[in-house]
Amino acid sequence: MTPTLRPAIFIDKDGTLLDDVPWNVDPVKMRLASGALDALRLFAWLELPIFVISNQSGIALGKFERRALDQVEARLHELAAEAGASLAGIYWCPHHPQGVVPELTRVCECRKPAPGLILRAAREHRLDLSQSWFIGDILDDVEAGHRAGCRSVLIDNGNETEWLRGEGREPDIVAKDMYEAAIAVVNAECPA
Repeated sequence: MTPTLRPAIFIDKDGTLLDDVPWNVDPVKMRLASGALDALRLFAWLELPIFVISNQSGIALGKFERRALDQVEARLHELAAEAGASLAGIYWCPHHPQGVVPELTRVCECRKPAPGLILRAAREHRLDLSQSWFIGDILDDVEAGHRAGCRSVLIDNGNETEWLRGEGREPDIVAKDMYEAAIAVVNAECPA
């Protein structure tokens, strides 16, 4: 018998789950973004698996080494635990087309807006993407979620600077912070 697929919550890291601090790999400087603590609590209550999906082009650009993300990952797990939640997985894209690290300087299928990391998580964890949500702070996050088959929430916190509209880039929901996004997801999943 094949196990049933389950829905999940995918969250962008910088500017969505955490305050946006460019190129930050210092766990001491990592702070949950507005509403993120309560959002994580709500997702834990729903018993939905939570995944972090993040472009980390600083590796390809030579800003930091891949091993620096080990500490970042440990801190993300700590922050989730403080909210009574757990992260089912953290997925990084280290690539950038204009990188300086030759083996990471390329166009790939994992750098958002490409859906590669979401699709990988779905395969590895048997997820139903049509019932899942992607929450991010820029339209590339929205597009990645839609290209993977998820519904998407845009946190309109001022981080989107390009506003390049187009196919797959219109969010299903717009929210001011993570908690408002979580409430909207709950209302969509559990209508009164």
